[in-house]
Amino acid sequence: MIPRYSRPDMVAIWSPETKFRIWYEIEAHACDAQAALGVIPKENAEAVWKARDVDFDVARIDEIEAVTKHDVIAFLTHLAEIIGNDTARFVHQGMTSSDVLDTTFNVQLVRAADILIADMDDLLAALKRRALEHKMTVRIGRSHGIHAEPTTMGLTFARFYAEMERNRTRLVTARDEIATGAISGAVGTFANIDPSVEAHVCAELGLQPEPISTQVIPRDRHAAFFAALGVVASSIENVAIEIRHMQRTEVLEAEEFFSKGQKGSSAMPHKRNPVLTENLTGLARLVRMTVVPAMENVALWHERDISHSSVERNIGPDATITLDFALARLTNVIDKLVIYPDNMIANMNKFRGLIHSQRVLLALTQKGISREDSYRLVQRNAMKVWEEGADFMTELKGDAEVTATLSEAEIEDKFDLGYHTKHVDTIFKRVFG
Repeated sequence: MIPRYSRPDMVAIWSPETKFRIWYEIEAHACDAQAALGVIPKENAEAVWKARDVDFDVARIDEIEAVTKHDVIAFLTHLAEIIGNDTARFVHQGMTSSDVLDTTFNVQLVRAADILIADMDDLLAALKRRALEHKMTVRIGRSHGIHAEPTTMGLTFARFYAEMERNRTRLVTARDEIATGAISGAVGTFANIDPSVEAHVCAELGLQPEPISTQVIPRDRHAAFFAALGVVASSIENVAIEIRHMQRTEVLEAEEFFSKGQKGSSAMPHKRNPVLTENLTGLARLVRMTVVPAMENVALWHERDISHSSVERNIGPDATITLDFALARLTNVIDKLVIYPDNMIANMNKFRGLIHSQRVLLALTQKGISREDSYRLVQRNAMKVWEEGADFMTELKGDAEVTATLSEAEIEDKFDLGYHTKHVDTIFKRVFG
């Protein structure tokens, strides 16, 4: 990803320096296990660790790869230059390139998942704080973009909290599923390397041995990982879209924090645009873009091909770096989101009580009027509000068929906002415990 949408800790996971360091650790731990089995001399295994504090020369490795056309061989050649050819001849015993590449990729994905889970914890904390803050801040709920019935801003935040809590679970599951390694040699049969070597390397790297690899770790694991990232991205967009709608001039129930000195438009000095949440919508598209290629990587030829390789070299960094940035940006937006309760009330009252139509409908049915007739009575008065700008309560009180069943006091009772918030505490207990 470009630096504009990147944060340093996640970027570092995908740097060449980090990659080669993990490659080295895999090779060195494998040498220790081989020495324990008596396959290679112990002193040679110990000598491999001479490179422990060495910074691998990325430019030199690239130079060698330009000749060998093979990145793992280029790295092993450079390692030999550091530790000496006699020691290096015992490195990579019985292993194949995918043992290094696949295990490293999974280590990187696990580390990326740890950052994403921490990001999610920060976002959950922000959503919970704002939910509690606006627990009883009444606003109109909308369906199809049209006024429906009252809800609260706190319930909106709580809804997003519950969704992101499910996403946290998905990230943890994805992390667990991807945390495997394979040091099983060509076509995965362990013919030239003992399974105990794999067990040792995986233990040192915090992984579980892949139960059965071919020459690669099965890519259904990776498909599930990137699918989880795609779901998280979609949830980020879900929150972003709500904020963008709330910030529309005609609505203005909330808006992104507009800092001192910030400019909204090069042409129109009055503009305060929802640029951060619009950006989040775009970033979500980029993360989701990686899901289909990850799914297509599942089907490889026989025991191995490399059709997945070029895909993963791109989507691994791009998806995790982008999602890390997006989660942090959304947390900042939620933390600083400016809420306008007065505008929420004003918007709710724009159609002069129309939002209480269901309560009147139900009251009529409770009094013995058929649902069809009740709907007809309420709708004909509601349409006067839409079409003539009338006041809903006034129209109901002036409708002889309605007042034949409901008294004025009973009609007025159906316009009580508190009725709609009576179970907010119950919902909050479900969400927050």
